[in-house]
Amino acid sequence: MAHRIITQVIFSGTRIIGRAVTEAYKQAQASQKYAAAAGKTPGSSRTYESAGLSLEEACKILDVAPPKQGKTDMEKVLERFKRLFDTNEPKNGGSFYLQSKILRARQRIELEIKGAEEAAAKAKDAEGWKPKVYKD
Repeated sequence: MAHRIITQVIFSGTRIIGRAVTEAYKQAQASQKYAAAAGKTPGSSRTYESAGLSLEEACKILDVAPPKQGKTDMEKVLERFKRLFDTNEPKNGGSFYLQSKILRARQRIELEIKGAEEAAAKAKDAEGWKPKVYKD
């Protein structure tokens, strides 16, 4: 009688684990297909663009003016970031969700400024290389 109960427990457990593994595999395949359709490589970390935060939205969150020609007052952005980030500290009754949105907003603005600086540097390099010529 005991061997019958043990056998039933083993078969039931095996069936449950088998179904769970099969379902996890199906979900992993669906996730890979979705990532491939979105143009992302599986296992890559999320970028700021994939988080869905636009520059306009980031500026509204931090209540700063959008960068003009890739330049903005970073001191004001950092001051607003620090104040809002500290205000929403979860230990003091704030919201982790809001803190993460504030962090992503600051990162998005920094990314935009960095991209504009890199574009300006490339444009400057595209003007051409002008070596110094020394005459003897």
